[in-house]
Amino acid sequence: MKLIKQSPKEVLFDLKGIIAPTTVGIAAAGKVLTDKGLKGKVKLTGLGLPSEMAEYIESGVCDWMYLWNPIDVGYLSGYAAEALVSGKITGKVGDKFTAGDLGEKEVVADGDGTQIMLGDPFKFDSSNIAEWKDVY
Repeated sequence: MKLIKQSPKEVLFDLKGIIAPTTVGIAAAGKVLTDKGLKGKVKLTGLGLPSEMAEYIESGVCDWMYLWNPIDVGYLSGYAAEALVSGKITGKVGDKFTAGDLGEKEVVADGDGTQIMLGDPFKFDSSNIAEWKDVY
């Protein structure tokens, strides 16, 4: 980003894009880009809730964004719980189990604890945002 103009009341930059790592940040950026008429001039993406970002995706201010699908999170959680209760896994690093359609999952290290990674986030865009905006 390069400063292109500065006066006592105005500072302009040649900003090309915003990648917001939070649902609050991407929605706020969408509002600013909309309010300032910057659609098509500054690209926007990141992690966002479909319910908060639908208007910006539908208007073209944000072409796409990502977030984990809560249905998949719940699906994986159910299989992980069953694997723990049945003794298939203990929660130790390296434990593996099959999580239905999500395939094989492995317990991995996470700081002082462990976790099971869902995988890549889900992409939301104009082709599917209408379906998801009422879900979450």
